[in-house]
Amino acid sequence: MSNESEAEEAEQDPADEAAETAPEADAEVETETEDDESEPEGLQRGDFIRIDYTAHTVEDGHLVDTTDPEVAEEEGVGEDQEFAPRTIILGEGHIFGPVEDDVVGTDVGDTGTVTVPATEAFGEVDDEEIRTIPSDKIPEDDRYPGAHVEIDGDQGHIETIIGGRARVDFNHPLAGEDIEYEYEILEEVTDREEKASGLIDIFLDMDLDVWFETDVEEEEQLVEPDDEGEADDDDDESEPEYETVEVEKDTLYIEATPQLSMNQQWMFQKQQIAQQLVQHLGVDRIIVQETLGEGGGMMGGMGGMMGGMGGGGGLEEALEDEDVDAEEIVEELDVDE
Repeated sequence: MSNESEAEEAEQDPADEAAETAPEADAEVETETEDDESEPEGLQRGDFIRIDYTAHTVEDGHLVDTTDPEVAEEEGVGEDQEFAPRTIILGEGHIFGPVEDDVVGTDVGDTGTVTVPATEAFGEVDDEEIRTIPSDKIPEDDRYPGAHVEIDGDQGHIETIIGGRARVDFNHPLAGEDIEYEYEILEEVTDREEKASGLIDIFLDMDLDVWFETDVEEEEQLVEPDDEGEADDDDDESEPEYETVEVEKDTLYIEATPQLSMNQQWMFQKQQIAQQLVQHLGVDRIIVQETLGEGGGMMGGMGGMMGGMGGGGGLEEALEDEDVDAEEIVEELDVDE
C-alpha cells in the first residue's frame, strides 16, 4: 500500500470514529434528560406533614418555641397551653424558610437541625425602632425597666425610664437572635379532616370539629343557544333563558363554638381564612354550623319540658297537673287575635 493511501485512510478514520460514537453520545444525553424529568424524591412543597420541633436561641439557649410537652414542662412555660406536633403545609411559610428548605426532600422519620439567621427569623435590630417617649403615655403600673407596653398600637419593652421620659424598644423581643431548630418528621398527612383540623389550628390555634359532605343543590344556569351563528336580530334582543339543574357541592363543615365566635383572628379575617381552606383543601365552600340543641329542636325541647311537668301523660294532663284551664288559654288567644 502506498503512503498516499495510508494518509487518506488516516484522514478518514477520525470522521468514521465520530460517526460511530455519535449515537452513543446521543443515547447518554437522552438518558440524562429522562433522569431530569423523573419525579423528585421525598417530601415536596405543598405536602401536608406532621412535624415535631423545638427552637432555641443560639446565643443563650433561650426556648423560642416547641411542640414537645416534656420540653415545655422542663422550661416551665405554657402551663395553660397544650403542646403537640403541628400539621403544616410545606412551602406556605408555616415555619421559617430555612427549616422548610431543609425538610424538602426528606422522608417520614427523618430528623434535622437547622440554624436560622436573624435576618430570616425575627429580623435584625432596627435602631429607629428604639424611641424615647413621654412617660405619661405609659400606665403608671408599667413604668419600670423591662415592662412590656403598648404605645399607639405598637408593642415594645421599656429599656430605661428617667423622670418624664422613657426609652422603649419596639423591635421584636428576639430581633438580632439566630435560632436553632431541631425537628422530626412524624408523618405525611393525607386524611382530609386531619388536613382541615391542622389548618384551622394554624390559623386560629383552636381544635374544632370538622367534616366533609357532598351536598346536592338546585341552581339556575344560563341556557346557551344551540346555533349561535344563526341567531337573528329578534333572538339577540330576547331575554336570556335559565334552567334549574342539580349540582354537587363539596362542602367543609366546621362546628361553631362560643370560643370561635370570640376568636379575634376569626372575627377580623374570616374571609381570608375561608379562602385559604378552599384553596388548600379543594372544596367548593365552607359552612360554619352551630348546633343549638339535639332532637326535635325548639319544639322538641318544649315537648320534653312539658312531658317532665306532666309525668309523660300528654299536654292536657300536664295542664291539669299545673292547674291551668286550657279553655281559658284558648279564649285569651282568640281575644288577642
